[in-house]
Amino acid sequence: MRYVTIKDIADALGISKSSVSRALAGDMRNVSPSTIERVRAKALEMGYRRNMTAVNLRAKANKIIGIIVPEITTPFSMEFVTTVQEAVQPLGYRVLIAVSSEDPSRERQNLDMFENGRVDGLLVSVTHNVANRDHFENLVKSNFPIVFFDRTIRDLQCSSVCSNDGLMSFFLVEHLIRSGRRRIVNLAGPSYIENSRARSQGYREALEKFHIPLDRRLIVSGGMSVEDGAVAVERLLDGGIDFDAIYCFTETQALGAKRTLQERNLIIPQDVAICTMSGTSLSSFVYPQITAVEQNVVEMARIAVRLLLEKIDIPSAPRQNITLHSSMIVRGSTSAEESSSL
Repeated sequence: MRYVTIKDIADALGISKSSVSRALAGDMRNVSPSTIERVRAKALEMGYRRNMTAVNLRAKANKIIGIIVPEITTPFSMEFVTTVQEAVQPLGYRVLIAVSSEDPSRERQNLDMFENGRVDGLLVSVTHNVANRDHFENLVKSNFPIVFFDRTIRDLQCSSVCSNDGLMSFFLVEHLIRSGRRRIVNLAGPSYIENSRARSQGYREALEKFHIPLDRRLIVSGGMSVEDGAVAVERLLDGGIDFDAIYCFTETQALGAKRTLQERNLIIPQDVAICTMSGTSLSSFVYPQITAVEQNVVEMARIAVRLLLEKIDIPSAPRQNITLHSSMIVRGSTSAEESSSL
């Protein structure tokens, strides 16, 4: 397929290429309004499309933002990406998305791909707190525009936006305790994920507040998938460990845990209550609906974009680390009462 060029339009109108270029750019100081109208009409008629690669090369910018996410299966990731696109497209930026699939080596490949592709900046939710730290440190030291969101790297001197995970974890477990639960399982996330540590800390602090002894048999470390949650609860039940509530690191864990409980004919919440961090609309698509802490994804995405664009415009701009408030939605999995938002 042959694309229509500025030369084609110039030949069709019998004017110079420079006049066509100026007219398409709306340069009214050097081209008359009537010429601009003629050129644009002819361009539309001939199906002309601007070569954005050439335009950006002249501007010494690609106008591309890369996003690296650990997964793309949950509404959280999809809503974040959609919000970023809506925010940057009116500014002339395109968005490229790479999925690390919770694999640090794939995350490194994604980083290399975006560096070689000369993106203007990166929004990253990391898979691991340590695995690619050296590479991220080099990017930060070189003033490469990068902003972490949701999952960050501890003590890295880089802008970030995340949620108040520790505090909301405390409130979520406190809710379980105030509803009469004392044997609360913590389906913890992997220790190499930064917000997993914060969420587990909130769990422990809630137990301490109510003087409930920490039973390490109730702390189950593992993955984040539906199957991980299902298998963890199977092992607890098969091991004869008594519990009356489950607090989950992720929504996918909670869905798996809920499935196992119901397959074993346990009634939620009468026999076992269940709640989760990182809740999305998925928590309301099941029965009973799952009590969850939901992050403000739209605000997180908008702030991440603002921080990144500031860094793109001013490479020496100081870092900013912003923590957003999340909301706890109480539903039927922990209470027979009507759902409420806290």
